[in-house]
Amino acid sequence: MKILGIETSCDETALSIVEASGDQLSPHFEILNTALYSQIEIHRQYGGVFPAVAKREHSMNVTPLLESLLENYETTPFDATSVDWQNIETILEREPELFAKLKTFIETHEKPVIDMIAVTSGPGLEPALWVGINAARALSAIWNIPVLPVNHMEGHIVSVLLEGTATQFPMLALLISGGHTELILIESWGAYKKIGETLDDAIGEAYDKVARMLGLPYPGGPEISKLASFARDNNISDESIILPRPMQHTKDFNFSLSGLKTAVLYKVQAIGEVTDAHKQCIAREFEQAVTDVVTTKTTRAIEAHHVHALIVGGGVIANQYLRDALASVATSFDIPVLFPSKELATDNAVMIAIAGYVKQFDTQPTVCPEIRASGNLQLEA
Repeated sequence: MKILGIETSCDETALSIVEASGDQLSPHFEILNTALYSQIEIHRQYGGVFPAVAKREHSMNVTPLLESLLENYETTPFDATSVDWQNIETILEREPELFAKLKTFIETHEKPVIDMIAVTSGPGLEPALWVGINAARALSAIWNIPVLPVNHMEGHIVSVLLEGTATQFPMLALLISGGHTELILIESWGAYKKIGETLDDAIGEAYDKVARMLGLPYPGGPEISKLASFARDNNISDESIILPRPMQHTKDFNFSLSGLKTAVLYKVQAIGEVTDAHKQCIAREFEQAVTDVVTTKTTRAIEAHHVHALIVGGGVIANQYLRDALASVATSFDIPVLFPSKELATDNAVMIAIAGYVKQFDTQPTVCPEIRASGNLQLEA
């Protein structure tokens, strides 16, 4: 099965074609092509992602990326005159620029050999999600190819399957990103139970807010990590900079990071003139506090649920210090820790195609289905 993946949940416009085979428990995936446009530089001036701008950029870039993705890709003859363009224009009424570009593309290109389209329907920024959803529905109607909507967070979970990893249930997934901090118990693919989540800020969000307090550029996570790493490597610390570990020892598996973020604010205000050395020490202590809380909660969840593997997904796992700490936790229980490759750690369309393949064993894809964008979509049990 060849799957076209479409991901527009935030500030990455991403498309992929993945070839999938095997059953649900032992699938095999090969990336045939990918195309991605990042909006980071555009949103840097806002200090975060601006939804209306993200939507506009997705609308502008889906078709050029599709053209790039399908260059030299296998095609079959296609008669564009048979397309009901009035219907397609209705589907894309929110994205007139996308409609115009897509119509030109379809009229000048053959149909690609694709068996299914998988598209992110949530969670994420709803204006951005709608662009990908409507593009998928339009392509489905034009090419008569079935579509499956998939959960962005399930994409992060199943992205580890690209490595050909054998799976044994139950497993535990720790999902840490700019918008999510969750512990998910996986009884089987498609059977998920959220056992813990952040009660306020997500980890990535907290990193960005602390970076802003320290006058660091957006996105702040990598900037904080660089300073923290420099401080550890050069043994730079300050005994007066001690931050709390919120909810580290509560009996549940939930997280809270707003208090930690506020503690950084108070510390910055107390210091007054924050030097580079202060920034390095604060970054080091903040990252250590986050790591202590995350590893403690993950350890307790593994103990309580006797899982056979730990999956860690989401953009924050690009943080090497946190990756190493979580790997040590898994090693202490003699279970594997499964990370996606660095390329699949952030938002991408490959993981959406993989999630679509896993889901199609239980849910029949259909041509141009009704799909709604859901900014707060939860993983289904």
